[in-house]
Amino acid sequence: MTDKELKATLLTHCENTVIARFTKIKQTIADIEESLFEESKSSAGDKHETGRAMLQIDRENAGKQLQEIENLHALVKRIDVKAASEYVRLGTLVYTTNGNYFISISIGQVTVGATQYFCVALQSPIGQLLSGKIKGDTFTFNDKAITIKSVS
Repeated sequence: MTDKELKATLLTHCENTVIARFTKIKQTIADIEESLFEESKSSAGDKHETGRAMLQIDRENAGKQLQEIENLHALVKRIDVKAASEYVRLGTLVYTTNGNYFISISIGQVTVGATQYFCVALQSPIGQLLSGKIKGDTFTFNDKAITIKSVS
């Protein structure tokens, strides 16, 4: 598998993860709205108002999560895996002495074939350290010296 094919595979995994999160949060919002509707049929006084208020808070929190997921999805859509790069940036595949990284969104470890990759965001601690680096650069992460073996 070429690096471009590998990056496309990792990007698809990122996108599928975002879509799964989106579907889950949409279902959560639908469940909360159904509960709010059921709660509005009831008129049990203070207990009723407390229940509605808690459901409203849950709906607001779910709405914030939905916005974050939509932002992640927009970011995933902007990643160009076809472009080669000499330096670490969004969409690059980075091989180091401490592991392999796909600079995208933070979804953790992904296994492709027998090789493990960490999908990390540029804003993550490791992403910030990698950003702008080139093959041969060395940096320290968690008191460990790490060398970049290749960037594509």
